[in-house]
Amino acid sequence: MSLLVHLPQLDDRNTELAGELPVAELNFAIADEAIHFAHPLVYALSVQHLQDSLLVTGVLDLALDCECVRCLTPFPHRIRLSGWACYVPLTGEDAPKVTHDSVDLTPYIREDMVLALPTHPVCRNDCPGLTGDSQKTRRAASGISQHAVSPWDELNKLKLKS
Repeated sequence: MSLLVHLPQLDDRNTELAGELPVAELNFAIADEAIHFAHPLVYALSVQHLQDSLLVTGVLDLALDCECVRCLTPFPHRIRLSGWACYVPLTGEDAPKVTHDSVDLTPYIREDMVLALPTHPVCRNDCPGLTGDSQKTRRAASGISQHAVSPWDELNKLKLKS
């Protein structure tokens, strides 16, 4: 169920599109463990037919479930593109494939949403990261000994001559 625009509807007027697009339809190929796509994309778009192109404007809104890369705390993150605009040529080498008089807007939406994803999601800008207590708790939960020997400890024992 991609986001399709039926071209004959645009002959005499603009078309308004609003609804939700399942995140699976966006086909994000992102392997980031800190970002989880669990909510649908909400959109409210206006499609205008220009001579040999489409002008799509509107709002794209996607809620994400993220994990802070500093303290590993889960937190919600929202991507809202309120002034989103997209020019879709209907002729030429950049023209999308027209199937059953419809154009799929999904690839254009996917591209801009991927560019808006956080590269290093943090719960807040001044997040201090893992504190001593939270590190001990996480080590205990993962089964790592608090007195584990680091490989660096063994290297520090070496007395190299210079």
